[in-house]
Amino acid sequence: MGKIIAIANQKGGVGKTTTTINLAASLTLAKQTTLVIDLDPQGNATRGLGMRPDAARGTVYHLLIGTKEWADVVMKTDVQGLDLIPADIDLVGAEIELVGVESRETVLKRMLKGIRELYSYILIDCPPSLGLLALNGLTAADSLLIPTQSEYYAMEGLKQLLSTFQLLQKTLNPNLTIEGILLTMLDKRNILNCQVSEEIRAYFNDTVFKTEIPRNITLAEAPSHGKPIIFYNPLSKGAQAYTALAQELLGDAGGGEVASVAVNSSRTYVGNGQAGVMIQQEVLDRVAVASATANGSLPSVGNGQAGVMTQQEVLDRVAVASATANGSLPSVGNGQAEVIMTQQEVLDRVA
Repeated sequence: MGKIIAIANQKGGVGKTTTTINLAASLTLAKQTTLVIDLDPQGNATRGLGMRPDAARGTVYHLLIGTKEWADVVMKTDVQGLDLIPADIDLVGAEIELVGVESRETVLKRMLKGIRELYSYILIDCPPSLGLLALNGLTAADSLLIPTQSEYYAMEGLKQLLSTFQLLQKTLNPNLTIEGILLTMLDKRNILNCQVSEEIRAYFNDTVFKTEIPRNITLAEAPSHGKPIIFYNPLSKGAQAYTALAQELLGDAGGGEVASVAVNSSRTYVGNGQAGVMIQQEVLDRVAVASATANGSLPSVGNGQAGVMTQQEVLDRVAVASATANGSLPSVGNGQAEVIMTQQEVLDRVA
């Protein structure tokens, strides 16, 4: 039976939707069938997965007001094993329409009856508030995952959310637990970030995930392409962080490992449990750019070509980036001498 995790924080801009999308995609790499429920009227999780609501099929709004069943509104995404119940601006009206409904805080829980048998994980992207929609998400969930920035206002919001959590435990959902607190948008160069993160870890101890999500430009770029980060740039630091988070979550639950290397005719899975999926030519082009010559000139890429590097040379460099982390790695490529770099140096350059 699947586990339902609500991803919530009443403060906006802390990475709830980013975490929902990328954690879900990372879980699918571990062969964990996953459903994302977009419970935010902004519909960012829906667009971030490259989907658009189908008027005929319906959205989570129609599920909440009872005009559709969950089987009617579930959509298949482009990611195998990842499904979505979408949202759009109509969801704003749900809070008003649910006011007169008996046990209105448990509507979502009742409407999802029977769905958890079909998925390993169900992730609910809650809106940035503690209104009726968020309460429905928290009441339907088994656990609460709290993304938070390492900043003062985010800490204050965390305290308020934990008070709501305790109230829910006493009333609507006595079995609700805290899955963990996730530090997001962390910039180690920022002294305040480091201080606040240390305070959060000191106060909440093991409740805080070991994995930290860095401030990473590719995490901001990926939604505009309608892709999770592991499909947009699998070797970026953001992709590695969310794959590590999925591994940590699965480790706590006794699950399997995130899928590592698999190649077929159209897609390449790259990495040692730390990467994801891109179209093969995208990988070739990106690594070709990252492998620029020492004098600063960049190989030309694009139009299905890897530029001045041969395909084998690029694939060799991908192999280096995917190797296990054991000191310096030997040079590769057509038997010619190359600069020896550690795995982390290669990953940093590719990122």
